[in-house]
Amino acid sequence: MAENETPEAAAPEAAQIKMNILAQYIRDMSFENILAQKGIQGEVNPDVQVQVNLDAKKRTAEHQFEVITKVNITSKVKDTDQQLFLLELEYAGVFHIEGVPEDQMHPFLLIECPRMTFPFVRRIVSDVTRDGGFPPLNLENIDFVSLYRNEIARRQADAAAQAQPN
Repeated sequence: MAENETPEAAAPEAAQIKMNILAQYIRDMSFENILAQKGIQGEVNPDVQVQVNLDAKKRTAEHQFEVITKVNITSKVKDTDQQLFLLELEYAGVFHIEGVPEDQMHPFLLIECPRMTFPFVRRIVSDVTRDGGFPPLNLENIDFVSLYRNEIARRQADAAAQAQPN
């Protein structure tokens, strides 16, 4: 194998991007055990709905960004639609990012950064639901690329709808 065929030589651009997680923390969290408050009789067949939203903003320090993963989970009885629990979590990560072109920063922040913090979000959700009296809820992996594309498509559709005269 020639020296110029090594993997290190093939990826000089990847080495230019630097990303460090400076901090991770729970910005806001709420868990309501409605089952314990109201009491539901009989067999419970839960239906769990998970919504995920992302937000990113530049911080005052150079090359620093805050990325927030917002998770809203509702669990209801399938047959009656009575709520069992409600979990709302905002989990933030502070990132130091260098070497990402400006036109690529938005997708980088809303795809790569949440991938880094998601295992911690999953663990918190599991622990809180277990400690709240329910079986631990283990979130499936989230496809942040699809989530990003869907949000961009939704924004474009909203912009097109607003641009049309009434």
